[in-house]
Amino acid sequence: MSLYRVQRRRTLHSPKHLWSDGAIAARQGWVRTLCSLAVAALLLCGGAGKALAAEARLDAPGSDGDLRDRLRAASATLSASARGETGVQPLLAAALSDYRTLVQVLYDQGYFSPVVQIRMDGREAASIQLLNPPRSIDQIAITVRPGRQFTFGRAEIAPLPSPQEVDIPEAFASGRTATTAVLRDAANAGVENWRYAGHPQADVGGQSITANHVEARLNASLRLAPGPRLRFGQLKLASASAVRPDAIQRIAGFPTGEVFHPDLLSQSATRLRRTGSFASVTIRPEERANPDGTLDYVATIEDLPPRRLTFGAEISSSDGLEISGTWTHRNLFGGAERLRFETRLSGIGSANDLDGRIAVRLDRPAAFGPDDSQFYLLEAEKLDEEHYTATQGYGAFGVRRVYSDKLFGEAALGFASTLAEDVYGKRRFKFLLGRVRVEYDGRDSSLSATSGYYLDARVLPFIGVDGTKSGVQLRFDGRAYRSLGGSDRIVLAGRMQLGSVIGPSVSEVSPTLLFYSGGAGSVRGQEFQSLGVPAAGGISGGRGYLALSGEIRARVAEKITLVGFYDVGFVDSESFVSSDSARHAGAGVGLRYDVTGIGAIRLDLAYPVNGDTEDGLQFYIGIGQAF
Repeated sequence: MSLYRVQRRRTLHSPKHLWSDGAIAARQGWVRTLCSLAVAALLLCGGAGKALAAEARLDAPGSDGDLRDRLRAASATLSASARGETGVQPLLAAALSDYRTLVQVLYDQGYFSPVVQIRMDGREAASIQLLNPPRSIDQIAITVRPGRQFTFGRAEIAPLPSPQEVDIPEAFASGRTATTAVLRDAANAGVENWRYAGHPQADVGGQSITANHVEARLNASLRLAPGPRLRFGQLKLASASAVRPDAIQRIAGFPTGEVFHPDLLSQSATRLRRTGSFASVTIRPEERANPDGTLDYVATIEDLPPRRLTFGAEISSSDGLEISGTWTHRNLFGGAERLRFETRLSGIGSANDLDGRIAVRLDRPAAFGPDDSQFYLLEAEKLDEEHYTATQGYGAFGVRRVYSDKLFGEAALGFASTLAEDVYGKRRFKFLLGRVRVEYDGRDSSLSATSGYYLDARVLPFIGVDGTKSGVQLRFDGRAYRSLGGSDRIVLAGRMQLGSVIGPSVSEVSPTLLFYSGGAGSVRGQEFQSLGVPAAGGISGGRGYLALSGEIRARVAEKITLVGFYDVGFVDSESFVSSDSARHAGAGVGLRYDVTGIGAIRLDLAYPVNGDTEDGLQFYIGIGQAF
């Protein structure tokens, strides 16, 4: 019997960059060589006969279920058997590669004295002659004996800067379980600390790893080589782009002359990516620093196609069909300017007339600084809602400031004119309209979040012209997500929407600035904008608004999620809702089917559970989660 056994030596000296290839036992290099020769030899040996599908199994006596699962998932032999592989050559090649693969899995879990045995019809795979393999293989038995789990004896990493911005893993300490993953993390953390201290060329200068197999101890000593403290030099462009070089430099805002810091470097790449003009952006350092203590960087940029066309659709039993589309030019004048046309047509098939909107927006990145862009906006809209009709036009210009990947703010000033007819008759409203918006997106995914939260706050002050009253509209949208059990299979999602108009009374403000409740965006199960406040013998929008929604999302298959939800909405003639406000509610169930690159295809069935309604069951079909 031939066994593959990790050499029991008291000292294991690993090469430089141990953490990059994940192999502590450098003495096992012969295994890699053997596997490479085996694959090459088997490819040349074309005379092996055909074989029936081999049955393969893996046993790991003395190990826990998690370790067995990891070993089975990593095994190329088990994978080949599951695919129904019958060829002797690929099966033998898979078995030979499994020696190193399975040992690596064990090293990653802290087992540095393992024994791996792979028998093919009773013969050890490593002993089979490569140029004279068997004609067939029926049974493959893999036996893994992990041995004792090692702990750290001595765990040292030096030198380290002061203060430290990246914590050395707590697991890298005497008495803790010793794994290659911990060694990698400790080395990476040490290098990152020096990079945060202004040393971009920091690396690991040396290391000594000693394994005591008798005591199951691993002594590790990592030596860091910080390199010189450097400043940013120039940003060079390695590839041609349709965006002008001067625009790329302006947008990137490369911090030439400042002391190196990883965050400053990543900010420059992020600024270029968020223009939407580039498919990829990579900024790498030159190999050598300049004599003046600076380090130049090279940007490799790949352009996206300049034009993009998108479509969307949503249908509900009360609102009818809504279709939308956008056309975008990502680099209009050669400076990554983005021109975007939006169109929307809704109410198709509903009892009301059609609603329509067309808008155009031009964004100029880095207009006032690398994080400050400028935009211009024009839009026209026709609305035929349940309780009012309106035709309005709006034009504005503004600025947008990006504070981080999650936080941005906008401020705009414009003019709006609205011709509306509601319960108070036909009227025209003209006003100067300001808009301030702050958005924070801390979700783990914008398509289907399982954790985090999202906040969107807007303030719209309006100054009346030609007799129109002045005031301010406030809006807030908050969403939170939490997964249960740590597997993301069950997710709780909640949403709160607030609205308020302060200043004019209900009869003195445009109905487009008032609030209604009902429909897919607020209370499912209730007709679109069905809830308002009694006024002049009819229904008007309210000045105060509150909508609460809760969902339980349960993933029952890889692409299928079932949802249960409850929505409730409040509308009041005063600026804030109270216990006396008009209210209604709806509840129902939904189905989500995930489509890669698009998001979830959504189907919701909802029924009114509170409030005056005779509409009964409502259904909604769309793309993406409800919120």
